Amino acid sequence: MKTSRPYIRAQITSKAEKAVKRGHPWVYGEEITSLSGTPQNGDIVDVFAGNSWQGSGFYNSNSKITIRIFSRNSNDVFDESFWKRRVQYAISYRKTVMPGDDLRCCRLIHGEADQMPGLTVDRYEDLLSVEIASLGMEKIKDTVYKVLTEALNEQGIEVNGIYEKNEIALRTKEGLDLYKGWYEGYDHPDYAVAAITENGVRYHVDIENGQKTGFFLDQKYNRQAAARIAKDKTVLDCFTHTGSFGLNAAYMGAKHVTSVDISDTAIMMAKENAELNGLTDKITYECADVFEYLTELERTKNRSFDYIILDPPAFTKSRDTVDSAGRGYKEINLKAMKILPRGGYLATCSCSHFMTESLFEKAVNSAAYDAGRSLRQIEKRTQAPDHPILWNVPETYYLKFYIFQVI
Repeated sequence: MKTSRPYIRAQITSKAEKAVKRGHPWVYGEEITSLSGTPQNGDIVDVFAGNSWQGSGFYNSNSKITIRIFSRNSNDVFDESFWKRRVQYAISYRKTVMPGDDLRCCRLIHGEADQMPGLTVDRYEDLLSVEIASLGMEKIKDTVYKVLTEALNEQGIEVNGIYEKNEIALRTKEGLDLYKGWYEGYDHPDYAVAAITENGVRYHVDIENGQKTGFFLDQKYNRQAAARIAKDKTVLDCFTHTGSFGLNAAYMGAKHVTSVDISDTAIMMAKENAELNGLTDKITYECADVFEYLTELERTKNRSFDYIILDPPAFTKSRDTVDSAGRGYKEINLKAMKILPRGGYLATCSCSHFMTESLFEKAVNSAAYDAGRSLRQIEKRTQAPDHPILWNVPETYYLKFYIFQVI
């Protein structure tokens, strides 16, 4: 490079060079052949393949992903203005793909997909829920929070609290502490609870105690799609969590919904959300293990449901357990298909990146074969566009969602 740069140079292997040139932002430790100095963990380094500059990224020797590239423009200066432009770009994208009221509760920043490695920011009306999974981003979070609130204020969006939900296990691999609580740089309410409306359904979101950053925003339009065919159906909503799929179905005119989850806390929250929407007479809640519940329905030849929704947690979070996860997905889909009458409807999904589209489809198709059923596909969907997928970063594609008629 002709210009002088202040960053330590990291030389990478030819294999890593190919991935980086295709746009993948991660460089693994074993792919670094040499360093021109000794960077501190969390520092910015320049990535080189021979004499060719490939980009700049956060360095962390504690992590298997040792460099997370966030810039491929050699003219970038990584000051406050740079990060504000990044934030503004992310917000502008959401204004386009999440128009109107959908912007009021959505993911504003989705890590690598927004070139802000390890940073997740979800908006729940005037509260922000933040998760940081990289040391480099942790070190500059004060700057990021400052420019984020400025950029939102410029759009007429007021921020009345930033809640840090930093309990993800990945932080330990980055050498970071686990904690949660209000970011003290701003005023905030006494409780981390937000009142939101999604698809016309109202919720109280417990940011502090809810899963992930408080609510599964990525299923927003899938819930809407599933509810479109729920009118006059008797619906079984499995793994209901806070009740969102069942609530959407009831809101759109389902005859009755039975929502099942193993967590009594989740069932309690789901009941509260049903009361909030005046839907308690249309939804029955059952605290039970879904596998056991479906097994009992199959054993007793219960055919009272003509629409089953399966929204399980990720059955695998690593490549090592993909095979057992596939068996799990096949089992719940097989049980659901045996319970449904011919002509019934099934919505089913997987939220694991490691359970790829082809593997998930194989599990569902195998279940249909064993059940002696055919699947008429109604819709094939993925995560909402505020959780963008980068085609050159397959790890950003994780949610597979299908709606079928079972015949």
